[in-house]
Amino acid sequence: MRSSNPALSDKAFYNPVLSGSERMTLQGTVNKSLVLIGLVMICAFFSWQSAYPSGWSADSSPQIAGWYFPVIIGALIISFVIIFKRTWAPFLAPVYAILEGAALGAISAIFESRYPGVVMQAVFCTFGTFFALLLAYKSGVIRATENFKLGVVAATGGIAIVYLIDMVLRMFGTNIPYIHENGVLGIGVSLFVTVIAALNLVMDFDFIEKGAEQGAPKYMEWYAAFGLLVTLIWLYMEFLRLLGKTRRN
Repeated sequence: MRSSNPALSDKAFYNPVLSGSERMTLQGTVNKSLVLIGLVMICAFFSWQSAYPSGWSADSSPQIAGWYFPVIIGALIISFVIIFKRTWAPFLAPVYAILEGAALGAISAIFESRYPGVVMQAVFCTFGTFFALLLAYKSGVIRATENFKLGVVAATGGIAIVYLIDMVLRMFGTNIPYIHENGVLGIGVSLFVTVIAALNLVMDFDFIEKGAEQGAPKYMEWYAAFGLLVTLIWLYMEFLRLLGKTRRN
């Protein structure tokens, strides 16, 4: 098995289960995923409310507190801890969801102030894509073949490298062309990245299903739910960027 999501790597489910121990199930993973998504949405709501203490309006500007960047850094650190210490997932995955929810609420408030209505559009696009791909996967329309996996892994790795280089360049006052631009090429780049983020969901569905079939340890339900949440958050952010670019034209 292979997944381009670092949280769902080839070795993620390789952990023998002792006789009599509880095993991972699809239903258990779904339940944990709903819990994490719920935590993200609740925390994002309160974060949004703090950004607009007097209520949102088309001409209002968000008041982003100083906790914004520390929360993002904290979520990033916890994500790496979970990836390398999978047994901690039942305890840290909810913490990650809470921090990400707070960060997403602030980020969404910033986008909403610039492009009114874009947040709700991005939410609908994210969950619409999720359910459409889940249906396509379950019906066999899309299959996670080895060639499919290799292509998505390569594209995701390339995107990660480009984003990292761009992040470094922005510290020096410059950036990689087209990533942040709203022209035809800029929108095309965002559309490509959004498609790759969406295809990662197919990889995650396949990986989680096979992990349950192989009888992974029970704590892997939290780990798998965390991995799926990582992909959903990435997809939501890319939809925000893509829709924001189309609004600038």
